[in-house]
Amino acid sequence: MSPEIIPSSGPLALVTGASAGFGAAITRRLVKDGYRVVATARRLDRLEALAAEFPGRVLPARLDVTDADAVIALPEALPVAWREIDVLVNNAGLALGLDPAWKADPADWETMVATNVLGLMRTTRAFLPGMVARDRGHVINLSSTAGIYPYPGGHVYGASKAFVTQFSLNLRADLVGTGVRVTDLEPGLVGGSEFSLVRFAGDAERAAAPYAGITPLSPEDIAEAVGWVLALPRHMNVNRMELMPTCQASGPLAIKRRG
Repeated sequence: MSPEIIPSSGPLALVTGASAGFGAAITRRLVKDGYRVVATARRLDRLEALAAEFPGRVLPARLDVTDADAVIALPEALPVAWREIDVLVNNAGLALGLDPAWKADPADWETMVATNVLGLMRTTRAFLPGMVARDRGHVINLSSTAGIYPYPGGHVYGASKAFVTQFSLNLRADLVGTGVRVTDLEPGLVGGSEFSLVRFAGDAERAAAPYAGITPLSPEDIAEAVGWVLALPRHMNVNRMELMPTCQASGPLAIKRRG
């Protein structure tokens, strides 16, 4: 973190997982839209490179959302001028593996739950009280169509994203009547990020296969959705937004015939 950064004016956002992919694109979009951004992730060098693009507008802060103590301490660890978060974008998340459940690595399951569920939950809890006290704010959670439409090998990843969606809707129930909004974004197939490379443990050929011959969504498309949702009148809340490229759609139920 760099406390010596002198902030300029503008609303304040915090983005998790901002070192690449969705998070980096969302950070750039928010700065373009007039926000100051606390950009958090594990890879500080990448955050610092991102911050260098926007002097005084982006504060890099190393954060592993699976570290409960670090998440709890974050609000008070930020420089005073960077603490009143108006927008929280819970983007940090990952998928690991695509094996069927009985072959999947239990350690991968634990990591997905720790990141996609517990990390998001704790980060929200860390910043929500301040938003409620100020009677303004917006929590944007990155879920997935995997939380709605099952697919082979999606087991714990899909379940973790289903949690994100339901958690978001229940937050709205708690926050009704306050000035705090909550939006659940549910992207489908998105290329141009590290998602697939992480899922397949660095196997570049396997990671590229799902995107061959198609035009998927891009991280910039997701950032566009974030920008649009935030720009709506404060009395208007987008509860859920499902996003897919035109090459993708939900399919028929699977049927396995014998004989």
